Amino acid sequence: MIRTAVTDFLQIKYPIFNAPMSTSATAELAGAVSGSGGFGMLGMGSTVPDPEWLEFQIKRVREITDKPFGVGFITSVEGIGELVEVAIRNKVDLIGHSFSDPSPFVADAKNAGIKVLAQVQTVEQAIHASEIGVDLLVAQGTDGGGHIGHIGTISIAPAVVDACPGIPVLAAGGIVDGRGVAAALVLGASGVWVGSRFVASNEWFGPAWAKQALTEVGTDDTIITKSYDLATDAPFPFHVGHRVIRNKFTDRWHQNYEKLLEHKEELKTDIALAHKNADLTVAPVNAGSGSGPIKSIDKVSEIICNMMDETESILKTLGEGLQN
Repeated sequence: MIRTAVTDFLQIKYPIFNAPMSTSATAELAGAVSGSGGFGMLGMGSTVPDPEWLEFQIKRVREITDKPFGVGFITSVEGIGELVEVAIRNKVDLIGHSFSDPSPFVADAKNAGIKVLAQVQTVEQAIHASEIGVDLLVAQGTDGGGHIGHIGTISIAPAVVDACPGIPVLAAGGIVDGRGVAAALVLGASGVWVGSRFVASNEWFGPAWAKQALTEVGTDDTIITKSYDLATDAPFPFHVGHRVIRNKFTDRWHQNYEKLLEHKEELKTDIALAHKNADLTVAPVNAGSGSGPIKSIDKVSEIICNMMDETESILKTLGEGLQN
């Protein structure tokens, strides 16, 4: 059994969180992660659902498991205040914030006895988050899929750990198996924040074609681009990158942003149709650069069990090597 600062702090069995991926990290995924010993996160995306949707998801998680769980917000999205209030009113265990300053939301959550997490992409952001009283940090590296920072995971994780002593840090970006978990722990992190591996799970709510794509992607098959964000008016700061599987759309529009903006409305329609028709030449599929080892779509319980078995085996082998 591996005990870390985060397992002790949240009273969980395993230091594994699912990333709160848009609205595809629904109650089925969050409940399965928490029920399997990790920490499940509901995901609130770049489009704001009705508060009733979030309330339903929270209640559904509690039907699946009695273990702790949280809700993750893209804080740069306008109008999330009402949704944060829903999370507070329903007394979730943790509220997470990403891609914008969480300052306006920290006090109300903590006054309600709810722990607050901030995902950061720089040391400066981490220090600020620690100063405003967040309880947990996610050090997000550029290896991750979806929206990311610009510093590699192996660099940002220990830097945040060093800059914010006393606050448990989760490493994020490119972690898909026990090797990644073990590496994160060696870097000083207290746990991991996993996205792509849980996309390829039975419980992820997204389309089957996106799950399948994650089992076929290679290490060299992803690209960091702003083409989809610009075409769809996604509410992310321009410095935040977006790692997706390369396709004809990115080949045509990556770094050709001035011309893209001239065709934005038609491209937005093309992307929506591509989602509907499972056209992977146009539709974006988020994938971390570490997704190569993902070869199957599995139950969340199996993914977590395999991750932790491999982690413990690796750390045991390393320890034996030191003894010898």
